[in-house]
Amino acid sequence: MGALAALVCAVVTVTVAAPSAPAAPDPGDQKRSVDRKIDALKDHLDDTSAALSKAYSSLKDTQDKLPAARDALEKARAAAVAADQAEAEATQQLEVAKANETKAQGDLAKATKEVATGRKRLAQFAAQIYQQQGFGQLDVALSSTEPQDFADRLAMVDTVLDVQNRTMERLSTEQAGLTALEDHLSALRVDSDRKQKAAAAALARAQAARQAATKAQADLEALAATQTKAAKGYEDQLAADKKQLASMQAEAARLRKILAARAAAARAKAAAEAKKHPKNGGGGGGGGGSSTGSGVLSRPVRSGWVSSEYGMRFHPIYHYWKLHSGRDYAVNCGTPVYAAAGGTVISAGWGGGYGNRVVIDHGLERGVGLASTYNHLSRIVVGGGHVSRGQLIAYSGTTGTSTGCHLHFETLENGNFANPRKWLNTLS
Repeated sequence: MGALAALVCAVVTVTVAAPSAPAAPDPGDQKRSVDRKIDALKDHLDDTSAALSKAYSSLKDTQDKLPAARDALEKARAAAVAADQAEAEATQQLEVAKANETKAQGDLAKATKEVATGRKRLAQFAAQIYQQQGFGQLDVALSSTEPQDFADRLAMVDTVLDVQNRTMERLSTEQAGLTALEDHLSALRVDSDRKQKAAAAALARAQAARQAATKAQADLEALAATQTKAAKGYEDQLAADKKQLASMQAEAARLRKILAARAAAARAKAAAEAKKHPKNGGGGGGGGGSSTGSGVLSRPVRSGWVSSEYGMRFHPIYHYWKLHSGRDYAVNCGTPVYAAAGGTVISAGWGGGYGNRVVIDHGLERGVGLASTYNHLSRIVVGGGHVSRGQLIAYSGTTGTSTGCHLHFETLENGNFANPRKWLNTLS
């Protein structure tokens, strides 16, 4: 497998930003994306516990949601600001409309009063004429006794009639203006009513937008708290996992000393036998590990596929290059595990981070002390002694630091890790 870039960030400090933003991604899509990432990482998490993997997944899940939550808050705040501005404008327009309506009402009252006054004067004038049984020019002229009196009376009649005509015209104009003012006031009242409704709707939108912004901020703060908790859980589990990893390294060092000593003893014994019986040569395998095909070892499981090969890789959680010390076979928990070759069981039991573990010493092969290990087992069926090639020794599992069911198979040369491919036959 190729190396993966580091994916884990420290605890995120939540800072509320200024307005703008796209819609938040679907949480379901985010969860599925995280699940795919975790599945892709499993091949690289061979020395990682399921608890750490879960803490890592939880941390990544909240980290993936934080940008969308911040965007939602920014968008909600922008909407609240826009709604407040719209509400302020609508309120201002309503105030102007009410002021126009008030002024129009004053103008209408004034015009109504003027029309009433004009009508009163005209009524008084008509009553006076009626009481005087007419006021025609001929009546005035006939009632005069002198020529000068006749002329004066005729001029007076013209003046009175002129005043009467102007009063009628003014009254007509005032009546038309009154009608126009009434129409204008009706239009202003309709406008005021419309703006009153618009202002109320704008206020409701502004209140809803502010509530949405408040909820978005609360959601972000809750997510930030979850993020902090997830990060703390991840850090605590990472510390525990590294402690487990250290125990695996200590177990490997202990086993290395044992196997190196056994290999040295086997070589010394082989040399002594060669001296006693020169014709036999210095052949190998004190553990019955003669090869079949082109390899010394057989496949330890009869199903599954190789999910991870031996080699260096960048660990996505520990954040350093480390050796994947064996070969992983992707099999279900409870799959039978067989001895890869004949040999002596020198360890069968709990191996710390390795979980349930079996170690078989195959003796000298090709001049080195060869051993194989079977790790993360759910159950062990051999406790020690000699085993034959293909003999059932255990069942696969996910004990120790393991993210899922599989068999972690290792080969050791004089106690040091080696690539299993070197020892397995071509069909493995």
